[in-house]
Amino acid sequence: MMASRVLRSRPKAIFLNSARLDYDKKLDFSRLTSLTDLICNEVDMVNDESEIVDLVQNSQAEIVITKEMEVPAAAVAKFPDTVKLLCEAGTGYNNIPIDLARNRGIDVVNIPTYSTESVAHMVVTYIMSFGAAIFDQAKMLYDGNRTNFTIFQHPIYEIHGKTLGMVGGSGTIGTAVADVAIPLGMNILISSRAGRLPAGHKYENNPRVKVVPLDDLLRESDFVSINCPLNSQTRHSIGNREIRLMKPTAFLINTARGAIINEAELIACMKENVIAGAGLDTQETEPPADDSDIWKLPNVFLTPHIGWRRQETRQRLVDMTADNIEAYIKGQTANVVN
Repeated sequence: MMASRVLRSRPKAIFLNSARLDYDKKLDFSRLTSLTDLICNEVDMVNDESEIVDLVQNSQAEIVITKEMEVPAAAVAKFPDTVKLLCEAGTGYNNIPIDLARNRGIDVVNIPTYSTESVAHMVVTYIMSFGAAIFDQAKMLYDGNRTNFTIFQHPIYEIHGKTLGMVGGSGTIGTAVADVAIPLGMNILISSRAGRLPAGHKYENNPRVKVVPLDDLLRESDFVSINCPLNSQTRHSIGNREIRLMKPTAFLINTARGAIINEAELIACMKENVIAGAGLDTQETEPPADDSDIWKLPNVFLTPHIGWRRQETRQRLVDMTADNIEAYIKGQTANVVN
């Protein structure tokens, strides 16, 4: 049952951490401001529970918007009764207590597909960078080491003919990765608890796409990409055991959610050079703790969760958030996750 709405011309809304999205002031919020009386709290994150509650209460908001921000259950429990819609300006909603929100009559909505191509291209960027040792060569030049220009010393590989294994790769993003990887000549392995692709999937009968058990995927892949959602079943599902099944020449790539990997166990494996490298656009804690060894590992390459940050992708996100709010105003709430 959808939350009922008190009719008024423009509902009040607050974006609790708008700078997470519009950090460069290049996005157009005009649709959002035409639909709502919008307050933008121009910070990257609000971490204090009482501050979250104060912002929502003081704004008298009917609509609360967040981007990748932890919204504690204790804060939602104190939201005023005016709140009827909680918009996650993104895909993952593991940071929101959706059951409690439902019990309080608050619809939680997300945006499932705004960054499909952008995240898929991030996976492929890592693959091609690893294949040409781009990260290692850039670091050498930054350190003043020009040895590669006289005696080349890094193993580099053609992508054509290599195997890409995608954990949870039958979904929208995994399919978009395959859309790029197959024309590059890669073979695709997908792990799925169902043991097969969904009926009607575009690659259901493609001879270069196979569905295999996770252990087989890990053993056979040259690149392993994590593309599954974070939930109770997938949290820390890639750890010491799984990494040690991989080829010593293989690379692990995560553009999904950081906590799918047991980061402490990954760090231990990378210190032993169990695999060739890891590319992490997401980390278990973002950013990692200042004293985390993950910053220091020469075979682990970090990016600050940029898969969704391309300007066009962020503008699409703003527009699709407006779509969700407009649907709610019309009494046709869409993309409800609770």
